Amino acid sequence: MTQQSRPVYLKLRDQIAAAIIEGDYAEGAMLPSVRAFAAEQGANPLTVAKAYQQFQTDGLVEVQRGVGMYVVSGAAERLRTTERDQFVSEEWPEIRARMERLGIKPAELLETA
Repeated sequence: MTQQSRPVYLKLRDQIAAAIIEGDYAEGAMLPSVRAFAAEQGANPLTVAKAYQQFQTDGLVEVQRGVGMYVVSGAAERLRTTERDQFVSEEWPEIRARMERLGIKPAELLETA
């Protein structure tokens, strides 16, 4: 599934996951409210709530009623592992196949970096 064809809530989920992995939302930090994040992204609050719900279901955030959602300890490492596994199993084979079609060798990419 290409990035353009992915549902909006999954794109938002990926964006939040990247922010947790990169430390923008550190362990113990509160995520922006659903309404604030929706306004920032120009998204529907229900769509943001669906993305947030996935983090709660996966045990990566905890909810303090009336206060907000907080990133749990170990969330960044768990996300990094999950994202790495997904990349290797789903994205890398497509990238590698395209590189082979185009005659691109991995060493060539390293030289241009």
